[in-house]
Amino acid sequence: MSHSYCSNLLFALRLCYPHLGNSSCRRIMYSHSVSVLLHIILSSISVLTVTLNLLVIISISHFKKLHTPTNFLLLSLAVSDFSVGFVIVFLIFLIDGCWFLGADWCVFYVALSLVSTAASVGTVVLISVDRYVAVCDPMHYQTKVTANRAKICIVLCWLCSTVFHTVMLKDNIEHPGGFDSCAGGCTIYLPPLAGVIDLIFSFIIPISVIVILYVRVFMVAVSQARAMRSHVTAVTLQSSQKVNRSELKAARALGVVVVVFLIFLTPSFIVTLLAGFAAMSVSTFFAVLCLYYFNSLLNPVIYAFMYPWFRKCVKCVLSLQILKSGSSEANILEHLLTCFF
Repeated sequence: MSHSYCSNLLFALRLCYPHLGNSSCRRIMYSHSVSVLLHIILSSISVLTVTLNLLVIISISHFKKLHTPTNFLLLSLAVSDFSVGFVIVFLIFLIDGCWFLGADWCVFYVALSLVSTAASVGTVVLISVDRYVAVCDPMHYQTKVTANRAKICIVLCWLCSTVFHTVMLKDNIEHPGGFDSCAGGCTIYLPPLAGVIDLIFSFIIPISVIVILYVRVFMVAVSQARAMRSHVTAVTLQSSQKVNRSELKAARALGVVVVVFLIFLTPSFIVTLLAGFAAMSVSTFFAVLCLYYFNSLLNPVIYAFMYPWFRKCVKCVLSLQILKSGSSEANILEHLLTCFF
């Protein structure tokens, strides 16, 4: 009798909704220490991701001197990373494989994840194009890349991402929870064709464009560096113009962002692709998902190391100097003082 009771109790503990019996989804059982560690790690990543990217958003939005095409692209990337910070909150609820927030929130969680991911990929492509024009065609950069054009491209990037994934999730939006095989699940149905299209337009094409453009930028940067070492004052490139040193420095800084982005993005798409040919464990999906989301935390950290203006902005935001009258007009790029008042 005692053995039967223990077996039933153990079975109940493995269910998301014990009172529903076999109609309930099963939990992923972790040891207490592993469960606590996962919650601490994901919670920390979520809080830091939201906080650091919020600092980027406030800095670029507030200081008018930072309203450049390149910084608008960084702002878009920060918004997508900021959204990922909230996605991680939802991911915490799925650590044990049980979803208790309802079908509507499940669809919202997946939609926010897909839209923000696609928008970040699109923004990185735009950053690559921006650096390509700045380094490889510097004479026409000011006319080709303007603040208004950057804004239009960013809006189109987010709009296309939202529309495409709304269409892709159409069945789930119309019938939330309709594809769950058990209570406590968060199952999303994606048409096979939509998955292929998403792979092509969210990974294969963008990654190809990013790699091709940055290889070209790297080649020009190397040529410029050699010329500087040789004390050559004018270097003939494809554009027949000398590349501005600040543009090269920005290209290197953003190059770090792009490389880190590719390193963290690629595994998730590889696993997604392989899932169509072989069964993948939940832990594998969970691991690559966390790896990709961790990239959203790294971006503002990279800015802190690469951009003195960002460090200065953070000091001014945290010290509440931005609340002073006229602070938005301050020349944050000049002299890089501790603060502007």
